[in-house]
Amino acid sequence: MERPLKVFTGQSNPILAQDICDHLGVPLGRSTTRRFSNDNIEVQFKESLREADVFIVQSLASNGDYNVSDSVIELLLMINAAQSSSAARVTAVIPYFSYARSDKKDAPRIPIAARVMADMIHTAGANRALMMTLHSPQVHGFFSIPVDHLTAEVVIANHFITRLPSLEDTVVLAPDAGDIKRASSLADRLNTPIAFIDKRRVSDTRVEARGLIGDVKGKRVLIVDDEFSTGGTMAEAVATVKEAGARAVHIAVSHGVYVGPAVERIKEMDIEECISTDSCFVSPEKLAACDKIKVLTVAPLFAEAIHRIHTGDSVSSMFT
Repeated sequence: MERPLKVFTGQSNPILAQDICDHLGVPLGRSTTRRFSNDNIEVQFKESLREADVFIVQSLASNGDYNVSDSVIELLLMINAAQSSSAARVTAVIPYFSYARSDKKDAPRIPIAARVMADMIHTAGANRALMMTLHSPQVHGFFSIPVDHLTAEVVIANHFITRLPSLEDTVVLAPDAGDIKRASSLADRLNTPIAFIDKRRVSDTRVEARGLIGDVKGKRVLIVDDEFSTGGTMAEAVATVKEAGARAVHIAVSHGVYVGPAVERIKEMDIEECISTDSCFVSPEKLAACDKIKVLTVAPLFAEAIHRIHTGDSVSSMFT
């Protein structure tokens, strides 16, 4: 007998979870999360999970009053509750894994936070994980459970192919040398040249460009990155390519985190648009405040991956 497929959601991005269920043709599972007066979180599933194939959707991101730490704790508790409810398999579906940037000891006496998160997800009882566009692909190695890694590249490429009148005189640009592989992959799909900026990080919110490698004069430039957080890197990249003679600039990121001065910076940038996916919840207030921000859905992508995991089919073949 085939195990029933059940999809549940935490509180960080329930809209994406509902969209995933709509594409799968299954109802969103019933569960509740409540906060006690001492800020402790309690989760409870409102239906049987016995021998079910359970997928728990939770981005490790903030959502209004619901912060990143709340997202982490809620996910861990939901995983543990599912395992103790006799689920046959529990998959943590994490569209945005915020701690992926903390993948090494780049300063004395600091933790490798991505490894800590991976250990906690495994210890809580997850049998596998499904993620999208990790900042550092080597984070895979921190998990002792199978990890399927999706990419938003297909969705982003399709947006530009269908929306731009032409891709002639277009350049894909990496805002720093570490993003060259990501930019090169998108450029291959769009059949465009690439360029990149040599930068130096001054602080957590400020970067300094030291040079532009590649020709952008008179070109339409597509700046690609894994996430848009405060926007310091992007603001510097846009200024650099504009100074070098770019005629139009688009930003495309997998994860629109948009914290701190991000929205104001986007409004001030001389760009056509800032594209991100719905891996992180972007509030209607932010969208109303800046019409340059556009959100693409990755619900069909996650729905297909969940279906393939459930049926035992290849996930990697989705991108080949």
